Amino acid sequence: MSAIRPASDGVDSPFPAARLPPTPPAVPTNFIRQIIDEDNRSQKWAGRVHTRFPPEPNGYLHIGHAKSICLNFGLARDYGGRFNLRFDDTNPTKEEVEYVEAIKRDVKWLGADFEGPHGGGVFWASDYFERMYEWAVELIRKGMAYVCDLPAEEMSRQRGAPTRPGVESPFRGRPVEENLGLFRRMREGEFPDGARTLRAKIDMASPNLNLRDPVMYRILHATHHNTGDQWSIYPMYDWAHGLEDSIEGITHSICTLEFENHRPLYDWFINAINQGRTADGSGPWGQRIHHPQQIEFARLVLNYTVMGKRKMLELVREGHVRGWDDPRMATVAGFRRRGYTPEAIRAFAEETGATKFNAVVDLGRLENALRDDLNRRAPRRMGVLRPLKVVIENWPAGRVEMVECVNNPEDPAAGTRRVPFSGALYIERDDFMEDPPKKFFRLSPGREVRLRYAYLVTCTGVEKDAQGNILAVRCAYDPATTGGNAPDGRKVKATLHWVSAEHAARAEVRLFDRLFTHETPDRADADFRTFLNPDSLEVVREAMLEPSLAEASPEERYQFERLGYFCVDPDSKAGAPVYNRSVTLKDTWAKGGEGGGA
Repeated sequence: MSAIRPASDGVDSPFPAARLPPTPPAVPTNFIRQIIDEDNRSQKWAGRVHTRFPPEPNGYLHIGHAKSICLNFGLARDYGGRFNLRFDDTNPTKEEVEYVEAIKRDVKWLGADFEGPHGGGVFWASDYFERMYEWAVELIRKGMAYVCDLPAEEMSRQRGAPTRPGVESPFRGRPVEENLGLFRRMREGEFPDGARTLRAKIDMASPNLNLRDPVMYRILHATHHNTGDQWSIYPMYDWAHGLEDSIEGITHSICTLEFENHRPLYDWFINAINQGRTADGSGPWGQRIHHPQQIEFARLVLNYTVMGKRKMLELVREGHVRGWDDPRMATVAGFRRRGYTPEAIRAFAEETGATKFNAVVDLGRLENALRDDLNRRAPRRMGVLRPLKVVIENWPAGRVEMVECVNNPEDPAAGTRRVPFSGALYIERDDFMEDPPKKFFRLSPGREVRLRYAYLVTCTGVEKDAQGNILAVRCAYDPATTGGNAPDGRKVKATLHWVSAEHAARAEVRLFDRLFTHETPDRADADFRTFLNPDSLEVVREAMLEPSLAEASPEERYQFERLGYFCVDPDSKAGAPVYNRSVTLKDTWAKGGEGGGA
């Protein structure tokens, strides 16, 4: 794989002298903002706020990552600080350039511009490998790290349990010079994978298992996408994480709650390096390094989804979905392709807030955030997914009338559009019943309904094939009801959407449901694949849409009246549009009214 190199700004000078003036937060406070407010009052960081988002490039970002991105960037923006995008590329066997590019694209799409006014830039853990190695050598010299020959299984066994102390490695007492020599030979590639590790010398009896001589480096002969074959050892996350934050001058290192028990180790490593160091650099080991503050919040868990990268990768590789950006996936790319907006995702992230308590969030809250956003600004159009032909018997032959339609009743500035109306139309098949039940108010023999923006029509009969299937509905229109209003004041109980048969744009429409049938598909007692929803995708091949929808561009979003919000898919081609349903409407149309979704 070809190397992808970052811009160098900020690496050697991680504390930007120029800082944008802080602006008061315009969102409700939370415990993280309260910490920052107190830090600013005490001048703990000299008024600086510097956050980061540090993904490992081993998969696409999911909606949980989106919440973290919005939180970290939002803090930097609101406090006049900076936000870094840092790739935690310490595991070359699982990382790919494809994921790097996808992550950059998703982060920017969400509005977290790491290169804009509040951006710190793009950074890579691999750029710090040499510095991390030197600090590891320093800990060996200080007697705080050692090379261990135990195999992984034995090391795990000797760590003990929460109620039982661990057993010290027989290699814990190795002399400093021997450890230095072995560690250098590990770097030079002299030993095979897994033969040795470098471990921190902390406390094998600690109640926190993370402090029981954790591994700092493992041997791994693998080509890295940035450093090639330069390294044969790679740092572990707990060793690298705090050092990366320190180098970049991060002030508030915001993680999810599963890292709370790792915070003592985060602090221990930085304190160990700072042992013997002084603020002015006069100490025996030089100047102290920056010590950020780690803060944990509850990660986002949505019901009816899986968000573990391993499981999402299995869905892709096994063909259960069409790729990482399949609109049924909980990835940022999937939500984007489905038609979600960055504004809706940001509103959802803000609405769910930053708390200290893990909880499963209903997917419906994210759907409502999208409805709220698109209801305000999505243009209205008419489309028929399951067409049934309507022939208006008394319509003048060959006549086409252009009717005035409102683009968005929530936005008067959106204006109107003109849509062709003729004597042959399509309506939804579900909007007609030949022998309806008592509370069916839509079209049926002898019943009058309103055609949206056009006329009142009354059903006069049906056309059937030899098997009795309805081929078309015949109606008569009232010419005096232009715009759908009767001069004599008579009322109808239903309003139907329609498209002119002669002018309709034929389209493929993809209707998505939840990918899983179970609320918690990744429960521990079952294979998550057993809960896959066989009806999560329905493809409508012959939908009929307003003619203007034939040439819409990818990611354009519309409300199809009475049907939901739809987005143009990248598969669309000129004359062959493809639309994805982003979310259904919370409407009253299904009951025969004419309010919801109009």
